[in-house]
Amino acid sequence: MIISIANPIYDSVFKYLMEDERVAKTILSALLKREVAEVEVRKHEYTNGSRDKISMFRIDFGAKVRQDDGSLKLVLIELQKTWLETETLRFRQYLGTQYANPDNILKDENPYGFGIPMITVYLLGHRVGDIEEPVLYVRHKSYDYDGHEVTKGIPDPFVDSLVHDSIIVQIPLLHGRVNNRLVEVLSVFDQSNKDRHNRQVLKINDDAFEDDLEMKHILHRLLTAACDAKLRQDMNVEDEYFSAIENRDTAIMMRDKKIAQQDARIEEQSNRIEEQSNRIEEQSKALRDSAKALKDSGMPYDQIAVITGLTLDVIAGL
Repeated sequence: MIISIANPIYDSVFKYLMEDERVAKTILSALLKREVAEVEVRKHEYTNGSRDKISMFRIDFGAKVRQDDGSLKLVLIELQKTWLETETLRFRQYLGTQYANPDNILKDENPYGFGIPMITVYLLGHRVGDIEEPVLYVRHKSYDYDGHEVTKGIPDPFVDSLVHDSIIVQIPLLHGRVNNRLVEVLSVFDQSNKDRHNRQVLKINDDAFEDDLEMKHILHRLLTAACDAKLRQDMNVEDEYFSAIENRDTAIMMRDKKIAQQDARIEEQSNRIEEQSNRIEEQSKALRDSAKALKDSGMPYDQIAVITGLTLDVIAGL
């Protein structure tokens, strides 16, 4: 059956979705490819409250992740979502804030002040260069001077305090590639399912998830969001904001195009003037060379002046 769910491309809907602990565990487990046994939204949530030219939503999680030996490891997951292309400096500035945050230091049995291991997740509404993989895992390794991987003593809390792994998701490349659990979970972000008349709504066939209780729960959460008057109003505000951004960007694009055209005309005129100046200079040099040759042949100056159009002073100075 085709159902209408709220579009999690919107910050307000995404926040509502991820505040549900069960949903957060499902999505983060799929991203990490490990069971997230416990998760909580950390007290510092960084959303794009300033509403500047870039829409970027940020949320922090403290998660206990199941390891291969069955133990639980606390990690900090920094999730950043943006649907417009943005410069990486914004991501780096946010990471710097997290590295400097004293709340991100392990509290128990930690005399050396090691930081909580961090994983960054980027949900991008645009493509990154020519990378064709919808999900990119960027993991650090340690090497000795000769380039051999160091495994003894790794992982180490000191090293893990200073470096982090990243997961980059290119949402536009997820469409039609539901071939693993992560892509299945993230299929609710597929913008090709937008309602033709209302981009705040996605049309989803829930029959595909009939036997998947976790996905049914995610869909139910988004179905509830679609019926929430406050969230609909928040989406309207975001639409107004994006409309203003699009209008501004269009105006800037048209202005830049006009300036580029004017610059091209000015450059073309400058080139023509330079060509004319070069031709005049060549003609002048040819006349002077001719006048000098006539002068050297003994022709009177007044006759040379008549032939070349040069003044007597100029001829005398040749």
